[in-house]
Amino acid sequence: MSDVVTVRGESSPSRRSFGNTLTATLRDRKRMVDLAGIVLPLLAFSLAVQFYGNELLLVYMMVYLVLAQGINISYGFTGYLPFGYFGFFGAGAYAGALTIQHFQIPAILAVVIGGVGGVVVAAIFMPLFRLKGAYFAIATLAGALALGDIISNPSLASVTNGALPTNIASAYSSGQFYVSAVVLVGIALVIVFYIRHSKFGMSLLAIREDAYSAAMAGVNVVKQRSIAWLIAAGLAGMAGALFAWATSLFYPTTVFNPAVSVFAIVFALFGGTGSLWGPTLGAVLLYGVYSIIGISNPQYFELIYGFIIILLVLFLPRGLVGIGKSVSRRFTTGNAR
Repeated sequence: MSDVVTVRGESSPSRRSFGNTLTATLRDRKRMVDLAGIVLPLLAFSLAVQFYGNELLLVYMMVYLVLAQGINISYGFTGYLPFGYFGFFGAGAYAGALTIQHFQIPAILAVVIGGVGGVVVAAIFMPLFRLKGAYFAIATLAGALALGDIISNPSLASVTNGALPTNIASAYSSGQFYVSAVVLVGIALVIVFYIRHSKFGMSLLAIREDAYSAAMAGVNVVKQRSIAWLIAAGLAGMAGALFAWATSLFYPTTVFNPAVSVFAIVFALFGGTGSLWGPTLGAVLLYGVYSIIGISNPQYFELIYGFIIILLVLFLPRGLVGIGKSVSRRFTTGNAR
């Protein structure tokens, strides 16, 4: 009897050790996959311009990749879906463009100022966190539309040009803004990597699942949620400033356009939120489809988008990454058997 007890007593630590080793292995594998999710896109975009002549299209793809990762931070990690995300994009575009136009600052610095503009607007919108679900999403949409109307107000024409286009063609430099776009993609991916592998990210996931339970467990819900919100807005603001720099001439309706939010949200959901690879895959694949079909035949692309949204709701709630995880899990289980 004593021998049995001894054996049982010895097996428990060994099982625990095996469990800890397996957990550490899976964690390391997850980090390696995510590190590849940083290195491979940066390498691909750095080399793509050598093989594909439409540099501007590649910049726009990177802009939407950054926006999709911003949605990933806001929705994928905290559960707040901002339909008015384009408000930060437009604020960043105008903050960057107007500082170039009125103060002749370097365009690269204007991209940073665009991020500051997005953060300022996000801070103004912060009280909207009192709302939840669809009410929050609609309130951010209303706030972004109102901001666009303010920018295009004829009374502010001396500052913002009102409804007339803003022209910063004097700052145009294709090589510089392409490199800046690659760097911005790198910044967005590194931020998401940090969130996925830090205590901060774990607290955000806890807030997404149940904010009340997270608060009871000691998570500062207001602080953590606000930080994520400001980070997502800062990325959108820098993406907007970069878009303005690359486009050179744009109207208020170009950047304060709900379609910007729709694209970013669909890209993120199609790839899979809460992951690093998902929004990247979604942005590259769907913007690639848009560049082939949507520009020349927008009505067909809208039809495709409609089908994609239906598929997401009915069959792919976790996106492409969710499918990959399911296949990997089944393959691993099959090998274990």
